[in-house]
Amino acid sequence: QVQLVESGGGLVQAGGSLRLSCAASGRTFSSYRMGWFRQAPGKEREFVAAITSGGSTNYVDSVKGRFTISRDNAKNTVYLQMNSLNPEDTAVYYCAADRRAGTWAVARTSGSYDYWGQGTQVTVSS
Repeated sequence: QVQLVESGGGLVQAGGSLRLSCAASGRTFSSYRMGWFRQAPGKEREFVAAITSGGSTNYVDSVKGRFTISRDNAKNTVYLQMNSLNPEDTAVYYCAADRRAGTWAVARTSGSYDYWGQGTQVTVSS
């Protein structure tokens, strides 16, 4: 069993930055693919970014060049650095862990993840 706890959300003005953290319990964190998803009010949960155990990354087009996913296996933590935020980025952000390797198409699918955090709210004001 893996527990994930997100932190770092908050209110920021457009153009600002936030760094989200997701701390994981368990001894096998380094072997998990980790993902960030977000859900805005009235919308479905959408993929934001993912990072494999080896450090390869993948992003949804709308955040490429603005967001960076990274991981620190020694700290059992995955990060999402978010720059140049805009109001469309407002959502609850969730981190997730996937025990299995697979294609990026799989990594972009929320149903492929085994464990989820409780979410952290990010609000970007215009």
